[in-house]
Amino acid sequence: MMNIRASRPGEGDRIVEIWRGAVDATHDFLTPEDRLAIDDLVCGFLPDAPLWLAVDARDYPLGFMLIDGGHMEALFIDPACRGKGIGTALVRHGLALHPAMTTDVNEQNPQAIGFYEKLGFVRTGRSALDGQGRPYPLIHLKYAGK
Repeated sequence: MMNIRASRPGEGDRIVEIWRGAVDATHDFLTPEDRLAIDDLVCGFLPDAPLWLAVDARDYPLGFMLIDGGHMEALFIDPACRGKGIGTALVRHGLALHPAMTTDVNEQNPQAIGFYEKLGFVRTGRSALDGQGRPYPLIHLKYAGK
């Protein structure tokens, strides 16, 4: 059994743990220097960000999503829980709140692009650099319905 709820104070360590595990499992294209720099940035804001958490029956976080103004800024799932519908459940929750939701995905992460396209997102553009100006191209996606 899984539920989706808003994050609470004091859950920051687990949220960062999920982020680190997910990034290490899916973002092997990052240079070690960039991985460390991004980690510092994430640790500075993620624990206090307003997130949606997917939690198990014991209320233990398994994944999270950050939405800002209808744009999904982040979706990360504990790598031990991938493939169990947690990401899909979080995205569907986000779409219930923001039916025209958009997101950006690293071009070097084809599994993520395929995941979103399977859920009904379509490509709307591409940027050569990520949001911090690093050379990690982004694919821009928008939910087109399914």
